[in-house]
Amino acid sequence: MRGITFVMGDTSDIIMRLEAIAEELGEMSMNILTQAIQEGQTSRPAEEKNVTQARRAVEKALLHLGKSAPNND
Repeated sequence: MRGITFVMGDTSDIIMRLEAIAEELGEMSMNILTQAIQEGQTSRPAEEKNVTQARRAVEKALLHLGKSAPNND
């Protein structure tokens, strides 16, 4: 592309942020499940499914950046 310079720099900062996001999403998922259990729900909440899907996407991004993602499943 003309006029655009892309420099692939150190990805360590991005990796650290993605790891923090994955951890936060995991905690959010557990909080949603805990609340659902306390409310007597018997099925997995849709919101928790979406949060888990987002966490897995972040973990996949970590794999693409060469960092192995934690196994939270």
